[in-house]
Amino acid sequence: MKIAFYSTNKYDKESFNQIQSQHTIKFIEFQLNIDTIIYAHSYDAVCIFVNDVCNKEILLELHKIGIKHVLLRCAGFNNVDILYAEQLGINVVRVPEYSPHAVAEHAVALLLTLNRKIHKAYNRVREGNFNLDGLTGFDLKGKTVGVIGYGKIGQVFAKIMHGFSSDVLVYDPFIQQEDLINGEILATLDELFTHADIISLHCPFNEQTQHLINEKNVNLMKDNVFLNNTSRGGLIDTKYIIKALKTKKIGALAIDVYEFERDIFFKDLSDSYIADDFFDRLNSFPNVLITGHQGFLTHEALHNIAEITLDNATKLDKFNQCDNKVIL
Repeated sequence: MKIAFYSTNKYDKESFNQIQSQHTIKFIEFQLNIDTIIYAHSYDAVCIFVNDVCNKEILLELHKIGIKHVLLRCAGFNNVDILYAEQLGINVVRVPEYSPHAVAEHAVALLLTLNRKIHKAYNRVREGNFNLDGLTGFDLKGKTVGVIGYGKIGQVFAKIMHGFSSDVLVYDPFIQQEDLINGEILATLDELFTHADIISLHCPFNEQTQHLINEKNVNLMKDNVFLNNTSRGGLIDTKYIIKALKTKKIGALAIDVYEFERDIFFKDLSDSYIADDFFDRLNSFPNVLITGHQGFLTHEALHNIAEITLDNATKLDKFNQCDNKVIL
């Protein structure tokens, strides 16, 4: 199979080149959009990542040039119009589980860094400043942690929080109390918002979860609540969360994803002007910590992503079927 890989970085090339494969791969640095489809001419499949656009317009153009498969090298598929792909006969496959520990551990790293002001302490010490004023955090022991989404990543995160002797509430509309494996307590969404000191998002992004963190739900939360998001940026209403930070309703915000990240993340913009007022405002708060969608970025996860993606391609090439095909 000939595969055009979009939105590729150095680490993508390294991880995929380590896997023995009979497929022909072309690495493309650009995102997939209407202007870059031309790079997929004469190929059988495109391989895309979280910020590539694969809506009806793109899918139709891919179909016209003979693309038969869309290989997602991630778990989420909110950037692909799955139903229209099915109508066109284009298979969409994904990597449903590459390393839940990678993302869960990054969520914990964000929580610990922002709570204990590690990033600020690091910069101070490098400048010879050993003053501790302004670096006070809080114990995780005894805090109530609300986990929204109890898939593989949510399960690992909840287990880690138990290790800190935190009390863990879980909201997931698709599970029952007996499905919880680490002694968590199943809660309604309102109960979780009302009682949690820390809220961590691990649910998929779709029509039901878009702007889950909105004015109505934030008003249910405790004052100075800690909000953590390593899932998808669109779960948070960015415009309102800025207001909630200004009023100190949100006490701290740690995010590895951002609602409008498509034109920012995975790029070096250090010599450029970031023309995004929402991002600039978020980045100006001392109690906000942002990383650039790197939760997946471990050696183990990258290896698994490459291995599973190429295995998906092999199965499609041989059988035109794959267990990891996205079906709604």
